[in-house]
Amino acid sequence: MTAIEHRINGLRQKMESEKIDTFLILIEENRRYLSGFTGEDTQYDESAGALLISPDSNILATDSRYEIQARQECPDYDVVIYQKGLAKELPGLLKSLKTRRLGFESRRLSHEGYAKMRKELDHSGGSIELVPELEMVEALRLIKDETEIEAIRKAVELAESAFAGLIQTQIVPGAAENSVAWELEKRMREAGAQSLSFPVIAASGPNSALPHAIPGSRKFLTDEPLLFDWGARLDGYCSDMTRTLFLGKPDKTFQEVFTTVYDAQQKAIEAIRPGKGSCEIDAVARGHIEDKGYKGCFGHGLGHGVGLAVHEAPSLSPVAEREKIISENMVFTVEPGIYLPGKGGVRLENMVVVRAHGAEVFNKMAVRMEPPAP
Repeated sequence: MTAIEHRINGLRQKMESEKIDTFLILIEENRRYLSGFTGEDTQYDESAGALLISPDSNILATDSRYEIQARQECPDYDVVIYQKGLAKELPGLLKSLKTRRLGFESRRLSHEGYAKMRKELDHSGGSIELVPELEMVEALRLIKDETEIEAIRKAVELAESAFAGLIQTQIVPGAAENSVAWELEKRMREAGAQSLSFPVIAASGPNSALPHAIPGSRKFLTDEPLLFDWGARLDGYCSDMTRTLFLGKPDKTFQEVFTTVYDAQQKAIEAIRPGKGSCEIDAVARGHIEDKGYKGCFGHGLGHGVGLAVHEAPSLSPVAEREKIISENMVFTVEPGIYLPGKGGVRLENMVVVRAHGAEVFNKMAVRMEPPAP
């Protein structure tokens, strides 16, 4: 059985438990996970296609732009080419599948899209119940197989290699955030990345206190934090990492901040075990940061899943509603941070895969890094 067939069978089991006889997949990463189709949705209100999975049929519905690609990439699917959009094609497809209860990904389908779909189904004279669902496929994606893990490992290696070259030549006093961010992007693409996991963050001085800072024209100065957050996408899978550097010697405050963040990260990684709760892991790092006097300076969660999407389940945060039990072969980041408004911030981020004995860290690049002396 192929990986695609195994994943489809897993979804069919979930459909049976939900009494759904056909499931409509609209989310790009879920579509690729279940079919191998690499067509990309270029913006929120455009789609490269949709999957319809029933107990005994797999259909990929798309338009003529993707016909050749779909037929080449998706041997497990019947490819249907629609002329007037999915909503118009849907009644006929569902009739052929004898659908009565259609599950759909409510996180992806807009109100406008839902209204169009409901209108066409009603006009067709059929009696089809639309059932909104959350995380039907995402729950399968939580646990990576070894092929996925190896793809992520290669994406990490590529991103680290690009940064290692950058640090020796480009991270110098007077360099601008945006120019260094572009150089890092360029190096990743030249090394073979199909795209970035997300826009590179290069933030200096006070800007490093902004967890998602946008690189600007500010120039690097000595003795202040320089925060870099970057990742590469390779074979569909993402990497995500952060390092905080100093040109020269940081002052006493930032020496303490850096050490606190570093220790929080190491304690959290050491605490990761199958069976523990994600909130419990977050609390290890958060508690250490608060014990050192920085309560309120670490606002975001400790980590997030990474795979076909750069942000996916599980979430490691203090929010109880998001808690997941940690299981083997989950992949996620561990990224504590301390942010001092007007002064700067420190974040350190590694990626791990959960094994029976604990966390295996993907990253080979040192967390404590020093660029060449200015």
